[in-house]
Amino acid sequence: MAKRGKGYREAAATVDLEQLRDRREALEAVKELAYAKFDETVDAAVRLGVDPRHADQIVRGTVVLPAGTGRDVRVLVIAQGDKAREAEEAGADFVGTEYVDKIQGGWLDFDVAIATPDMMKDVGKLGRVLGPRGLMPTPKAGTVTMDVGRVVKESKAGRIEFRVDKTGIIHAPVGKVSFDIEALLENFDALMDAIKRNRPSAAKGTYIRSVTVSSTMGPGIGIDPNLYR
Repeated sequence: MAKRGKGYREAAATVDLEQLRDRREALEAVKELAYAKFDETVDAAVRLGVDPRHADQIVRGTVVLPAGTGRDVRVLVIAQGDKAREAEEAGADFVGTEYVDKIQGGWLDFDVAIATPDMMKDVGKLGRVLGPRGLMPTPKAGTVTMDVGRVVKESKAGRIEFRVDKTGIIHAPVGKVSFDIEALLENFDALMDAIKRNRPSAAKGTYIRSVTVSSTMGPGIGIDPNLYR
């Protein structure tokens, strides 16, 4: 096991990490235990009773966090004509078809990529570059769309994508340590509701097995999963 730093050890020593709490108590503890000199992200880790090796048990979706993510999201839209103008009016940071070549040349200064369906014949070439980074536009994530204006606005406002990893866990941000507790609760509840709505029909038994929240550098605080069963 990796050796923990002094700050982590001191924070962890002040709380019972085995105790399961309700969501408010857990998020309050995360705020209190944050010790880094930067505004840490508050993350949720939700372990699900699914087997991601089976396609019909993969859990993925999107959710707009009501209080936002706390960071400036740089949005790229690969579109042309009216849809390019729509993206610009919605506040996209980068718009145009020339970005396909720029990305192939190594440019990756964006956080979300959106494309119209007619551009996917060109965008498809970028799969090997964008796929491993989680930046590839896909219909399932809602980032291959003709409704580019709406998706740009949602992305700027706090739209995130979540997907279960190979160990059966969803990792997703729910805000920043600097957020007040009500904002964190709003975001956390929105994420949990989206995860519950996306339960695959093939999933059997207990769906939500454990829920943990933590700051970027801080210890994980467990939330009683029975609250979501």
